[in-house]
Amino acid sequence: MQGYCPSRSAVTKFRAEPVYVEFMKLWNVGVYFSLRFQEIAGGLETALAATSLVPVQQKFLSDDNISPPLTLKQSATLLESLRSCWREDVLIISCSDKFLRLTLQLLSRYSNWLSSGLAARETGSTGSTPGCEWAISAALDDFIYIIHDIKNLSAEVCGNYLEHVVELLSSCSSDFIDLIRQSILQGGRSLNDLSLPVMKAVIDTLKDKAEEDLKQLKGITATYRMTNKPLPVRHSPYVSGLLRPVKAFLEGERATTYLTEEVRKELLLGTAIAITDCYSKLATELVSLARKTESSLQKIRQGAQRRAGTSSDVSDHSISDTDKMCMQLFLDIQEYGRNLAALGVDAANIPSYRSLWQCVAPSDRQNVISL
Repeated sequence: MQGYCPSRSAVTKFRAEPVYVEFMKLWNVGVYFSLRFQEIAGGLETALAATSLVPVQQKFLSDDNISPPLTLKQSATLLESLRSCWREDVLIISCSDKFLRLTLQLLSRYSNWLSSGLAARETGSTGSTPGCEWAISAALDDFIYIIHDIKNLSAEVCGNYLEHVVELLSSCSSDFIDLIRQSILQGGRSLNDLSLPVMKAVIDTLKDKAEEDLKQLKGITATYRMTNKPLPVRHSPYVSGLLRPVKAFLEGERATTYLTEEVRKELLLGTAIAITDCYSKLATELVSLARKTESSLQKIRQGAQRRAGTSSDVSDHSISDTDKMCMQLFLDIQEYGRNLAALGVDAANIPSYRSLWQCVAPSDRQNVISL
């Protein structure tokens, strides 16, 4: 009979009629919901059980063809499952509280799938948690799809999806509709919050790649320790490669297609800070060790001079090995700062860069960062 109703509001009014309510009491709606639960939740569970991220073959558009497409089958299945909860041929108004609970459970299940995967990727092991294999095998570019889908799922849930649910339940009390609205909004916002740990996973991966190049810092000690090499005049070769993976990632076709400019800028700044923090830590430790070593050698020389009865009052005005190392590092961080600037990041605004500059810059250049 609902098929004869001319509009959605007419369907809602029809379902609110006492005759309809009494008729529905004749049916075991508990069993009906249980079957729907298995159908809807089971579909999502199957999608999330895949051992790898599965790109969708066709663009997954929202009903009004306005929302951007989702890129992963796991995300598309979530949205399809969420919509199934509130389809007119599925929903029973008297079970709306149960369908709301199912909606929130679907959002929570997807969120847990993401969180567990990210935790497994960070530790490098799935442990005893099933369904995390996708995160271990995922390529860096795959996380672009995840960030894109999270943003769009959250916007859809908090926007068109929520309004559709509220319209379906327009015959319910205002208090119940407010509860529905707040619950779904909270679920959508919680989903959006997951973009931060996903972006952190991207930043950590890019930082780890740069850290491999930063291992070459140790070669600076071998180059200048007791070798009588002249004062360096150009930056080390490793510097050019530090930010190359960052540039390739953020300027690649997938990132420019699926990430907003705001997200790309956030990833760039976060990665620049992470790499610079690591750079500063390693370089500062290198300089500190060199100065301690030089101080120890100086004391040994002075002791030998005293035992030989020679004077140690005459200052040695030659450039020390540590000075040469600091000059090399200074040239390196200048080039690194220029490379950051080419990507759109002002190195002077990064605290660890300023700290590193103070550590290695000549005394007459420590107050002003000039690249």
